[in-house]
Amino acid sequence: MRLLLVEDEKRLADLLKGGLAGEGFAVDIAHDGRDGLWMAGENAYDVIVLDVMLPRMNGYTVCARLRDAENWTPILMLTAKDGVHDEAEALDTGADDFLSKPFSYVVLLARLRALIRRGGQARPVSITVGDLTIDPAGLRCRRGEVEIPLTPKEFAVLHGLARRPGEVVSKSELLAQAWDFSYDGDPNIVEVYISALRRKIDSPFGRSSLVTVRGAGYRLEA
Repeated sequence: MRLLLVEDEKRLADLLKGGLAGEGFAVDIAHDGRDGLWMAGENAYDVIVLDVMLPRMNGYTVCARLRDAENWTPILMLTAKDGVHDEAEALDTGADDFLSKPFSYVVLLARLRALIRRGGQARPVSITVGDLTIDPAGLRCRRGEVEIPLTPKEFAVLHGLARRPGEVVSKSELLAQAWDFSYDGDPNIVEVYISALRRKIDSPFGRSSLVTVRGAGYRLEA
């Protein structure tokens, strides 16, 4: 799951990125409102965490402009402590939820998962491809009734394929889905995770649902 964090407090942003990456999120960071607005418009995110007090453009304006552009990515807005008016304005400008600073990381994570379940538009809580079921909010995967433990990054790659069952998804698209904006490593890392997924979701069950389309990418079949 890909997340955009728009937060000008760099220490807080780095701490959140580290924690969320461990939960399976690919996290991009913007430190001011204009950069956040541009990144939200250029990339597909599952959820956006947006601070109210930002340089160059505040969070309310960023949120309102995204909604005016019909960008319905779920937004969790970070407001001032006891800022009742901040919370009301956050919802009025189109945010889906808010959290007052200082906040509990556990609560932040729970709110994010709830937003992902709801999604920007109507979407199923889980994705089913044949007898393979993927629960994005719970980071859970099962084949039939058998639970399959996956690492957060394995899940992110599988999720990128499961969102488009039967379609060819390129290596670059999977990198954009599962790795953050600043990743500049070897793109062949995708092949490593595809191999790991085959060992977990296909081989033990006698399946061949993960298909390599030479020169084009990968396809998840029912």
